[in-house]
Amino acid sequence: MKRLGLTLVAALCLAATTFAAGNQPTTAKWEGNINVTKLSQYLKLNAGQHEEVANICEYFDQQMERATKSRKDQEKLLRNAVYGNLKLMKQTLSEKQYADYTRVLNATLQNKGIEVK
Repeated sequence: MKRLGLTLVAALCLAATTFAAGNQPTTAKWEGNINVTKLSQYLKLNAGQHEEVANICEYFDQQMERATKSRKDQEKLLRNAVYGNLKLMKQTLSEKQYADYTRVLNATLQNKGIEVK
């Protein structure tokens, strides 16, 4: 009976640890592979917007790489990179384009396992 109790406690602890680990925010390595041409086609950008978006994406890649390589203040740098990118894009894109872009960025970050609080 004692063994059964200890086995149940061990199983419960293992399940709790697994569940808690799944809820932790993660910051995977950023690979910086934004395809600006496809993004431009999806958002239907004009020539001026295309150039500006390309510059913003390049800057965003640099900021994300810096954030994911950082050992301290990683969450703060990650948050600043994402929200800085959104601020620059909002100035460049129309309302509809910006709404579409935020959906794409959110899906991309989720797919890479990056959570921004």
